[in-house]
Amino acid sequence: MEKTPLVLRRVPLATVGLLAALLSPAAFAQRGSGDWMTNGFDAQRSYWVRNDEKISKASMSKPGFGLLWKVKPANTARQLNTLTPPSLIDFYISYRGFRTLGFFGASDDRVIAYDLHLSRVEWEKSYAAKPSRAAGTLACPGGMTANATRPTVLAYRPVPTGSGPGRGTSAKSGVGAPYEGAVTIRRETPRPAPPPVAAAKPAAPAAPSAFSPRIQWVNALTGDGKLHSLYVSNGEEPAPALTFLPPGANAHGLVVVDRFAYVATQNACSGVDDGVWALDMDGKSVNKWKAPANVAGTAGPAIGPDGTVYVTAGAELTALGAKTLAPKGAYKSAAGEFTSSPVVFEYKGKNLVAATSAQGHLQVVDTADLSKPFALSAVFATPGYQAGGLASWQDPAGTRWILAPSGKNITAFKLAGEGKLEVAWTSRDLVSPMTPVVINGVVFALSSGEFRSDTVKTTVAKSVPAVLYALDSATGKEMWNSGATMTSFVHSGGLAAGDSRVYVATYDGTQYVFSFPFEI
Repeated sequence: MEKTPLVLRRVPLATVGLLAALLSPAAFAQRGSGDWMTNGFDAQRSYWVRNDEKISKASMSKPGFGLLWKVKPANTARQLNTLTPPSLIDFYISYRGFRTLGFFGASDDRVIAYDLHLSRVEWEKSYAAKPSRAAGTLACPGGMTANATRPTVLAYRPVPTGSGPGRGTSAKSGVGAPYEGAVTIRRETPRPAPPPVAAAKPAAPAAPSAFSPRIQWVNALTGDGKLHSLYVSNGEEPAPALTFLPPGANAHGLVVVDRFAYVATQNACSGVDDGVWALDMDGKSVNKWKAPANVAGTAGPAIGPDGTVYVTAGAELTALGAKTLAPKGAYKSAAGEFTSSPVVFEYKGKNLVAATSAQGHLQVVDTADLSKPFALSAVFATPGYQAGGLASWQDPAGTRWILAPSGKNITAFKLAGEGKLEVAWTSRDLVSPMTPVVINGVVFALSSGEFRSDTVKTTVAKSVPAVLYALDSATGKEMWNSGATMTSFVHSGGLAAGDSRVYVATYDGTQYVFSFPFEI
């Protein structure tokens, strides 16, 4: 296993007490960034990390950000597939202390957990069939194709206010009246009598604490169609895997909410219908919605805050009922078939869905009215380009942004009201760009370097190494790039991010992690 050493900086021992304070539950509660739980960060597939302690426009304008470590785990590539983007857990508290872990799906039906601070394997589980399954094809590679995921929530993550971290209430004096909890009692003559004791009331149920002990899981879908539930701490699987899909399906966008797992299938691999599947993890039953055409995109189905599942297939964006996958309605595109997975977001009290289509348009739909587009852009992309997925974020001023790969760059749109999509900026030229990630006002755009062909040999021969760029989210101005750090292109997966780190896995099986040097 190849890996590079960590770059470390020493800090004075006097800061040890401060570090201990920062590790308190109160400090965690103020971080507010949230973990990268699933493909696209959240159930809505926003690709938006709201806050970050180190990454900002100011910090990215200075030297320091770069390759933190890289590793090439033992894994057998399947066609152009190697590692899926990780799901992450920051500051997991275990018997071994605080851990920051990433869970990677590998193409040979393997789940690998890395300690992200020490760049070493924490645990791994192999489900590879013996003898190994057939090599597959580009469209149907076999093995683990869906990302590993952690159970997430349906609600939108809180929108940043633009202010830095700090206390949630105003400061108060430590001097006060008796019986009010003051540190220093204000002198009063005569001293007041204690307040009467109120009659006891029935105790209300205590609100659940984010720091209460609980089992935390990572879920993985292997090539035989089985869904595995593993302890994040050690990879142990206390119950038998659940049958989810027929073997050999090409699955993507695995997400788990409310004890239901959802995933999309593409390309009718091994005779498996294209569509969306839902598994009741308690009742062990499976519901399926068969798509009218091949499911579009790479991010998977997007789920609204009410549990409605949205999927693009052919020229239709379909709304499916939570858990049952019963069709609730569909928007029919007049601008060609869809070419990206949908992204769901809130805009002025409305739940909107956006996706790109084959004629090169970005389409936005109001989920309350699927009969017409809420907004439709002018042609901005190479016709037919498969965008994969979109990123959407909201700045502190309340402006809603949508970022879309166009085949040769990233185009940033501002949503300015019903029927109004404005191009705010266009990035520098990129080679087959993938869905960008937005972190605290910084856009990380990946030039995948892939030359897309029907054959592996032609793709490998003509592709160029991937390059990661950091762009100013307001202007698209380049602030940093990875240069010649990566030596291969990116085909599947894409970006993931969290705790000031950005993750990229290349075709040759190398996992790259970019960040600022880790300080001790």
